[in-house]
Amino acid sequence: MAKGRGREVVTIWALLVGILVGNQAGVCGTTNQNDVSSLNVIYVSLNSSSVLTNWVASGGDPCGQSWRGIECTGSAVTAIKLSNLGLSGTIGYNLQTMTSLTIFDVSDNNIGSGNQIPYNLPPNLLTLNLGGNQFSGSVPYSISKMVALKNLNLAHNQLQGNLTDMFGGLGNLTTMDLSVNQLTGDLPESFSNLSSLATLNLENNQFTGSIDVLANLPLQNLNVANNRFTGWIPDQLKRINSLQTDGNSWSSTPASPPPPYHPPPPSRQSNPDQHSGGSINSSGSGGGNKSSISAGAIVGIVASVLVIAGILAFFLVTWKSHKPSREQFPKNDQSFATLLSDDAKEVKKIQTSSSSEARTLPPAPLSLKPPPIDRHKSFDKDDFSDKPNAKKVTSLAIKTAIYSVADLQIATDSFSIYNLVGEGSFGRVYKAQFGDGKVLAVKKINSSALLNQSSDDFIELVSNISHLHHPNLSELVGYCSEHGQHLLVYEFYKNGSLHDLLHLSDENSKSLSWNTRVKVALGTARGLEYLHEVCSPSLVHKNFKSSNILLDMELNPHLSDCGFESLIPDAEFQASEENMASGYNPPEVAMSGQYTLKSDVYNFGVVMLELLTGRKPFDSSRTRADQSLVRWATPQLHDIDALDSMVDPGLKGLYPAKSLSRFADVIAVCVQPEPEFRPPMSEVVQALVRLVQRANSSKRMDEQEDYV
Repeated sequence: MAKGRGREVVTIWALLVGILVGNQAGVCGTTNQNDVSSLNVIYVSLNSSSVLTNWVASGGDPCGQSWRGIECTGSAVTAIKLSNLGLSGTIGYNLQTMTSLTIFDVSDNNIGSGNQIPYNLPPNLLTLNLGGNQFSGSVPYSISKMVALKNLNLAHNQLQGNLTDMFGGLGNLTTMDLSVNQLTGDLPESFSNLSSLATLNLENNQFTGSIDVLANLPLQNLNVANNRFTGWIPDQLKRINSLQTDGNSWSSTPASPPPPYHPPPPSRQSNPDQHSGGSINSSGSGGGNKSSISAGAIVGIVASVLVIAGILAFFLVTWKSHKPSREQFPKNDQSFATLLSDDAKEVKKIQTSSSSEARTLPPAPLSLKPPPIDRHKSFDKDDFSDKPNAKKVTSLAIKTAIYSVADLQIATDSFSIYNLVGEGSFGRVYKAQFGDGKVLAVKKINSSALLNQSSDDFIELVSNISHLHHPNLSELVGYCSEHGQHLLVYEFYKNGSLHDLLHLSDENSKSLSWNTRVKVALGTARGLEYLHEVCSPSLVHKNFKSSNILLDMELNPHLSDCGFESLIPDAEFQASEENMASGYNPPEVAMSGQYTLKSDVYNFGVVMLELLTGRKPFDSSRTRADQSLVRWATPQLHDIDALDSMVDPGLKGLYPAKSLSRFADVIAVCVQPEPEFRPPMSEVVQALVRLVQRANSSKRMDEQEDYV
């Protein structure tokens, strides 16, 4: 009996030990280590972390210790739900390692604070909700890879720029909310691939163009109110459950334009008289005579049409041989010249359609997007044919104000030398003080820059520039084109150019801390990324340098001279002695005269070197071996000791060593001599974003250690 009880006691103790050991194993951690590391980074990146109960900055067991807002399946973190907790800061940078995460919801906080949404997001999300925060910049392209995504909410942020054509693979998306941001441009064509989309909210942005791309989607709820949409609301959309379209510039005509005309097929029905009885068809000669007369009448009509067509063709050829050139019409009669060219097209269409050899062709599909612009095309005889040529951009609305020469003369005191604030490749820039107290900058374009450009080409240039909108670009306010003058009016930035702050004033350069220099580099990179990868077609800057980076009162950078590439001949400008001596001379441009997107990347690396060293790109006052900044600096970029000696003395050693090293790494890949090895600007932006995030994380961890 005693032995039996002894065995029971041993068994009970064994069970207790097993339970304790099991619990201890749970305390030691069961969560996937990649998920743990990512959550650690999120924790140190967020402020107000006191509300994140059980979270720690290093290690821990989110699944076993029930971290707030974390849900797990087994050892994998599958959901992060941190909505409406008053959080601020950022959300880390290595979220892509959380491959089991399906829900990421940090909505209705104050996260972002002017930072972009991180590029490296969890790849297998079903729900991404970042709404109600303070994110800026563009919608990250990495969302295009989330093929399982069903719910996307980026509403109520500060997102800007055009939407990239990146939605082609998101066929599972059912809900998308991009409302209450500052997004611009036309809706991307890949929206038409959103075959499961039921709810779409785009209200309170600055979208333009038509919404035809949404016509065939299975939408049940659509809100496009308070944008700049034009055209017509497709009939398909008028039948959905909930539709809000107020606050746009819809066409006032009662209905959308009809589809292209399809002529009816030739009738196969007999003459109506044939149905009155069978005697006509069976009456021998009587029926035959009637048929021959009808055929003869048809032949006569066709012959008459051909004769008329021949006469019209004769007069058309005669008229074209004697027609005046466009330049012979006075400026006020340009509309009349256009009308004549349109009449010529109509005559030629009649001639073509009347030809006996003409075939019935299927009508061309209706396109509501403007055709691509060929800036190098000149007027020739083909401009007056019936071929579908691209029209001048003057047909597009210019989204900016028109000033008179008199207005600008008054504002600049007749372009007084005392108001001269700069001079560049295209002309002088003057400070303009207007009667309402507003201060703007007026760029007076040199006649030499427009030597081969007509007034129409200048208006085309203005139209192109007026459609460029990004917080890191210099914003066009208006223009003037009269009395042979061509002027552009921009926002005025009181801190001048980065070149002047770095190289012309020791007092001002001292105000550029390390963090400010990184901020300038990142903002400028974002502006260049917009030109290269958001604009369609891509825009090459061609004149990227520190003197074209303007700084506002908060030292935010704004890239100027954007959209001027058509005024810069590759070989002539880039091979000029002035440019070769500037220090901004990518090797491929010096060799071939060809300037590409990767040439802009090279010159961006040169500007980063200026920020790092405080030196000019080319300094003739130095010894010959040290005159070229790139040639002098490149061998030292990966040498830690040498790197410290390169830093601008104005920083007085106040910079993080790791941040400096990573900054140098970005420079090194940008100034590589082979263009194909230089990264695209989107990768440069992400590298600089990671640099900033790591610096912030390190700073917070240091502060926590000091606090402990």
